[in-house]
Amino acid sequence: MNPVIGLDVSKGQSQGQVFLDKGQPYGKSFSFLHTQEGLHYLLNLINDVTKLTGHSPTVILESTGHYQAAVVQFLEEHSIIFIVVNPLISNQAKKSSSLRKVKTDAV
Repeated sequence: MNPVIGLDVSKGQSQGQVFLDKGQPYGKSFSFLHTQEGLHYLLNLINDVTKLTGHSPTVILESTGHYQAAVVQFLEEHSIIFIVVNPLISNQAKKSSSLRKVKTDAV
């Protein structure tokens, strides 16, 4: 299993979804405020996923200027692996249906 937590960070709040493996969501989407209580909710969720799968999940989030600073600092303090993705690159990845060039010749 390769558990992942995807976060959509905005001003003061984040939305997230846990995936136990590729295409296998776990539970419903969640949200939390960027307060101590909200960040500890995220930490508890990470610990629950770790107990369930035996692997610590990687947290993936888009760079949002300074909005992600509190989340990133919290993850660093708790030694949680995270990846901050450039939004331009993630937007290009969403638009492409595959990593390979597709031929446009008429069949």
